[in-house]
Amino acid sequence: MAGRLDGCDFCKFVNYEDSDDFYMYEVGRNKCDPLYSYEHFVRNRIILHFIIKGKGILRVNDCQYDIHEHQIFLIPDNTRSFYQADKDDPWEYIWIHIGGPKIPQILKAAGLTPDNPVYTPLDHSKQIEDLAMDILKHYKRQYYCVGNLYKICDYMIENSSAKQEKEKNNTLLYVKNVINYIQLKYSEPIKIDTIAMSLGLNRSYLTRLFKEATGYSLQEYLLTYRMKMAVKFLEDATININEIAMRVGYGDTFTFSKAFKRHFGSAPTDYRKTLLKDSIASLTKLKET
Repeated sequence: MAGRLDGCDFCKFVNYEDSDDFYMYEVGRNKCDPLYSYEHFVRNRIILHFIIKGKGILRVNDCQYDIHEHQIFLIPDNTRSFYQADKDDPWEYIWIHIGGPKIPQILKAAGLTPDNPVYTPLDHSKQIEDLAMDILKHYKRQYYCVGNLYKICDYMIENSSAKQEKEKNNTLLYVKNVINYIQLKYSEPIKIDTIAMSLGLNRSYLTRLFKEATGYSLQEYLLTYRMKMAVKFLEDATININEIAMRVGYGDTFTFSKAFKRHFGSAPTDYRKTLLKDSIASLTKLKET
């Protein structure tokens, strides 16, 4: 590494603007003294800081953030920002001064924005830091450096809490859509392949998502919902068992009765008698009071 320059251990101006996505203007590394501080106001560009060791604080938009090793923080464009190394454990960081039309969009996908300027990777922090260090070592090679920056952004997106939250939300949406589908179509013959196809998902993938989210397999949930509706229909003495079987998606009474008995431990006719007895007992008790 070169000697210290203006308080920095290493600083190079590169001015790479050939890429359509990323522009890179400056790279550097700084092992800070205790309470070393700096104030920025950068126009139309941003700066990423990769904390290798130590800790410090960042102030952006009247908010203060405590930052430690393996985190990344953003100095947004057109925003006054201040950061300071810790008194007892001052940080060491790599910075990359970048711009470009897609930078805000790419960083936002990783959850890094002016309103959320601190990024904590869920995994692969070492790979991200190694790539940043590699940019310093090969700062004279424009396309090599830009290629590494693409890799850094990919790691950040793939290992971000924002992506995890998005996947969680997508999972919940898929599960909700499956439940809605079953509740709408339970009276019809339903195939898991048909549900998966309607959502544009692979059958095994959908089955796994549903099981992880609800604790039920798709078949178990479908059966449970059909049995729930069957009980509701059994409460109406005017509906015969054969009609109930058809209403909850069974082609014949025998198959329905077998499934019902396996689920509840008694046949539909016996279950209805129990419901009727319980109803009469409740009415009698009500009259006595």
